[in-house]
Amino acid sequence: MKKNLALSVEQKRRLIEKDHAEVPVARQCELLGLARSSYYHEPAGESASNLALMRMIDKIYTEHPYFRIRRMVVWLHKLGRNINKKCVSRLMQRMGLQAIYPKPRLSDPNKQHKKYPYLLRGVEIERTDQVWSTDITYIRLEKGFVYLTAVIALRRERLAQPLRALVVGVHQHGGGLLRGGPESRA
Repeated sequence: MKKNLALSVEQKRRLIEKDHAEVPVARQCELLGLARSSYYHEPAGESASNLALMRMIDKIYTEHPYFRIRRMVVWLHKLGRNINKKCVSRLMQRMGLQAIYPKPRLSDPNKQHKKYPYLLRGVEIERTDQVWSTDITYIRLEKGFVYLTAVIALRRERLAQPLRALVVGVHQHGGGLLRGGPESRA
């Protein structure tokens, strides 16, 4: 009798040991309830037309972050792109874009969440490298986009201006770390 594992296809693929000495891949797939074709399938990247459409959606979203999917479709139709709601929804989800609008009960804290104190209250910043900050953003590229993570040391005199930034990582969407390292002093 088999049990269905509550795992995604990707999680099941990672469980399979390709070079296992005793259990072949076909049997491992059978035990996990994974079709062999799903194990060997390599997902294709986005097409050039979808990448162009993603750039358009990103540009529109940057100008109008309050646009939801239906309004984005209407805007794209005005620009001459005949595209349906389902495609826009999939691309926006893949890009991690969501309309910014007041959500119900936004200010109500979850009782189960831990409350962290503000650690800099009453602290006098007296020297360099005493206070650090972090930031993350994504950058649009010709063939997709990357995530940029930075760690920033702040000065006492001008907290708004970074003394130096350490680029912790640049992550390609769907990929791993591309590069990292300290940037020169500002």
